[in-house]
Amino acid sequence: MNKISYKTAGVDIAAGSEVVRRIKDKVKSTFAPYVLSDLSGFAALIDLKEILQKYKHPVLVQSVDGVGTKSIIARMMNKYDTLGIDLLSASCNDVLTVGAKPLTLLDYIACDHLNPDIIDKLVSGMVKACRENGVSLVGGETAEMPNIYLPNEHDLVGIVTGVVEKDKIITGKEIQYGDKVLGFMSSGLHTNGYSLARKLFFDVANLTVDSKLPELDKPLGEILLVPHLNYSKPVLDILDNNVPIKGMVHITGGGLLGNIPRILPNNCAVKINKNSWQIPAIFKVMQTIGKLNEPEMYRTFNMGIGYVLISAQENVNAIMDKVKIYSDFKLLEIGEVISGHREVILAEI
Repeated sequence: MNKISYKTAGVDIAAGSEVVRRIKDKVKSTFAPYVLSDLSGFAALIDLKEILQKYKHPVLVQSVDGVGTKSIIARMMNKYDTLGIDLLSASCNDVLTVGAKPLTLLDYIACDHLNPDIIDKLVSGMVKACRENGVSLVGGETAEMPNIYLPNEHDLVGIVTGVVEKDKIITGKEIQYGDKVLGFMSSGLHTNGYSLARKLFFDVANLTVDSKLPELDKPLGEILLVPHLNYSKPVLDILDNNVPIKGMVHITGGGLLGNIPRILPNNCAVKINKNSWQIPAIFKVMQTIGKLNEPEMYRTFNMGIGYVLISAQENVNAIMDKVKIYSDFKLLEIGEVISGHREVILAEI
């Protein structure tokens, strides 16, 4: 009888050690002075005094998110270096909606088998995104679980913790009729709607990640792996300069129709001008393939608008001026607040 061990059961401790060896210095390069722990510890240590002394009444803000089934596209492409960017962006944008500055990312990677090359690429993406956005990567955990996950399948999840001054928390409660709705252009699907996208492209249309469509300027797989944008830099710049914003929305699963109402007062609705931005071709291709109606598209995908600000008319120009210095971001006026009950109305104006 062959000798039974943890490794024969499907868990390779040596591979886990190799992962730590490869990523340790990269992860430590993201550490701010308030990170007291090392990568090999059982828990992350954060010096709150170092962080909170800058605030009169600090409130910690946390959000957990994952990259979802976008990871399946990465597996199909054998390209894993952008998923970590997606992870940080998704959670940063969530804590940002209340005005919080992101501080740390605590990550969790689960798979059937630890492949040090793949884990290295996943973490490298996180490190790149964290360093660009001043976030400390204090995680995380790698879990090798054969039979729970398919071969080469990875589940990537993270918790971003941020901080905001209590009297500067943005809730949407001050939104009123006549306020303007501004939208940041997205970089594509971000991390949302991939279950439907995969069904449309690979099951209905029988395409592959290498397929080249006349409507798209790159092969399909490359378009689907474009990283999720992180809107922290321009938005925090606006807030740091005391330009008032009444409400913010990260357009995730649920699209414009499902997410904007989450911050609206009971007596307010939003009218969106569909003609105020150019919908990226990838969404039009999916709608054609699936013969999907308009509400389904706007309820599933961001349709080209990744993040929404709601502001009084008199502050719109100041907001726009702040964003103009960031060449990677485009902000447009896309609608206005009207009388109604927490809904989004699509219009052609």
